[in-house]
Formats: sequence, C-alpha cells, structure tokens
Amino acid sequence: MPPRKSSKASTDPLTSPTTAAAAKLLPGTAAYRRASLALFAAGMATFLLLYSTQGLLPALSNGFGVTPAQAGLTATMATAGLAVALIPLSALSEKYGRTPVMAASVLSAALIGLVIPFSPDLTVLVMLRTLQGVALAGLPATAMAYLAEEVSPQAIASAIGLYVAGNSIGGMSSRVIAGFVAQFAGWRAALLVLGVISLVCAIAFRLLAPKARHFTPAAISPRALLRTVTGHLGNPLLVRLYALGLLFMSVFGAVYTVLGYRLTEAPFHLPEGVVGSIFLVYLVGTASSAAAGKLVARAGRRGALYCGIAAVTVGLALTLADSLVTVFAGLVFITAGFFIGHAVASGAVSRTVTSGRAQASALYLTAYYLGNSVGGTLGATAFHATGWPGTVAVGLTAVVAATAITLYGTRCAVAERRAMAVS
Repeated sequence: MPPRKSSKASTDPLTSPTTAAAAKLLPGTAAYRRASLALFAAGMATFLLLYSTQGLLPALSNGFGVTPAQAGLTATMATAGLAVALIPLSALSEKYGRTPVMAASVLSAALIGLVIPFSPDLTVLVMLRTLQGVALAGLPATAMAYLAEEVSPQAIASAIGLYVAGNSIGGMSSRVIAGFVAQFAGWRAALLVLGVISLVCAIAFRLLAPKARHFTPAAISPRALLRTVTGHLGNPLLVRLYALGLLFMSVFGAVYTVLGYRLTEAPFHLPEGVVGSIFLVYLVGTASSAAAGKLVARAGRRGALYCGIAAVTVGLALTLADSLVTVFAGLVFITAGFFIGHAVASGAVSRTVTSGRAQASALYLTAYYLGNSVGGTLGATAFHATGWPGTVAVGLTAVVAATAITLYGTRCAVAERRAMAVS
C-alpha cells in the first residue's frame, strides 16, 4: 500500500515528535481502558463466531445425516472465507478507517450469527458460515494497525495482550459454551446463544471504542497492493514462514475439527457437554504463547520451532491411545506445540520485512487460516475413511513437511554465515 499522507511524523515511534506521542492513548487513562476493553470484546466476538460450529460437528452430522467431512465444511469454509477477505479488508481500512471496518465486521458477523441457527439444511448453513467468515476478517485485518496508530508505544504490548486474550477466550468459550448448551437444548440453541453473546460484544465495541485521532485516509491502489504482495511472495524466507503457519494450523485444524467425533464414539462415548469442557485445554495455548519468547531467547527461533514440532509429534502419538487421560495429555502437547510454532513464525514475519508489514502479516494470516480449512477438511475426510489413525496421519504429514522446511531454513542460515565468514 502507498504511504499515508501523515507519513512517519505521527506514526513512527522512533521519529515522532514528543507531542504526537503524548497525544496517543496512555495506560491509566479512560480512553486507553475503553480502547483495550473494546478490542477485547471484539476479539472475543470474532473467535466466538469463527469456531462456533467446531464443537458441534457430531450434532450437525446427526441432525443433517451427513459425514464428518460434510459437517466439517461449516467450520472450514468460515476460516476459508476469513482468509480470502483479509487483504481486501485491510486495504479498505486504509481508506475508510480502522474503527468503522472493525465495527462493521463484528456487527455484521454477529447478525449473521443470529440467522445461522435457522438454516433449513447444510448447504444454507455452509453458505452463511462462509459469508460470516468474510465478515469476520475485518477485525484481524485491522486490529494491530489500529493499536499501532492510536496507542502510545510503551503501552502497545499490554493492549495487544488484552486483545489476544479476548481472541483466546472467545475461541475456547465458543467450544465450551456450544457443547454445554447443545447437550440440553440442541445445536440450534447453542448457535443462537453464541450469536446473542457476540451481538452484545459487538455493541460494546461500538460504544467503547474511542474515535481514531491518528488515522489519515489513503487512496486504495490495487496496483501498489499487488506489487507489495507479489514482492512478499517472492521472498523465500517469508514463503517458508507462511508455509510453517499453514502447516502448524493444518495439524491444529485436523485434530480439533475431528476431536468431537473421537470422544463421542467408542471407546469414550462422552456427552456433548463433557466434550465441550475438554476444549479448556485451549488455555494451554495462552501459556505456551507467552513462554515462546523465553524459549526463543534460550534456543533461538529455529530451536523453538523444533521444540514445537517435537511437542506436536508426541501429542499426535499419544492421542492414538484408548485412555482418556492419555488423549488429554496428547491434546496438551499438540496445543502447546502449535502455539509455540505459531508464535515464532508469526513474530518472525514482522522482523523479516522493512516495508509493507501490514500486507506481510495479512499474508501470514491468510496462509494460517487456509491451513485450518485444509487440515480440517483432510482430517475429517481421513476420519470418515479410516478413523482417528487417519486424522493422525494427516497431522504427521504436516509435521514432516514443517520439519523439512525448518531443516532447509537451518541449512540456508548456516550456508549464509559461512559465506559471510569467507568474504
């Protein structure tokens, strides 16, 4: 995207005048609290809706008489819609503003969420979920840019932390609440409850979000956007990072999409409400994401990636057991390994580029969410054909590919260091 007219004078923390920095939101102020809570609510609503059907797939299969792969489309097409819309909506936010795009995104997705429970058949449900995914893209496409523009540099980390916490709580609550409500009132009631909660969050965002003071509209240039995107896709390191995000998310998507079927069938036969509570393991992701930074400091980025890969591999193997405790332990390993890999890869993207950071991050998120769609679809198809071992095989295939990419990156780094030493 072309630079905005405001240039670095109002947005670059390294070169901004002190007065401009002081005008940004500071911790302890009412405006800062409102912005943080607004993004927490929006993040919670977004991921509450994005994963709303993932914990309900067995119920959808029974309700519509379809296979796991067909029911899984209600989850994978939502993330696919989000992935496709990320870059276009990030471009729209450059012209119309971050706050309007985020508000429209969350509100429209919540309203669609109120219609989805009344879907007469699976086809309509999948179409509405795809549309909902497109609508949801507005928040992840613009939230980080909004914080960078409006929040004081020394407070960005804490604001981002609250936003990410909303994402995590929304993703976890989506599965837990849906499973609990569905057990007593059915999947339609579960989706309606999630829609109502999301609408409340959307209204809260609209009421709380402070008016943007540091945004300057910029003309949308499709040619410049395409040039930036193709430039990033021509960077081998970025492409490897995008591939890693896709592969890690493929494992996560495959496991979590099919997990409900695994636990409601023999030998476990767990009720929907109990299966939903299993998703509390998602909290492990919050802890492992925070620990990823310390792990990188000790072992380096590639060392941390290898740790994440090892954890996922061990976790996949453990889930093959017929012991609920062992399966749960496997999920802990998979979740921790996934979030470590995701944290390292996504963090490396912004450090790799010197320009077009928003588009570089949007491309990573596009690959990341496409990974969920691909992994979820392949995992559900394999489960329908061969059972849980087939889903594990899909996950291990992605792990092998991620290992190969990381090893190749290590070899390239070693060769580069040797060349520099010789020169």
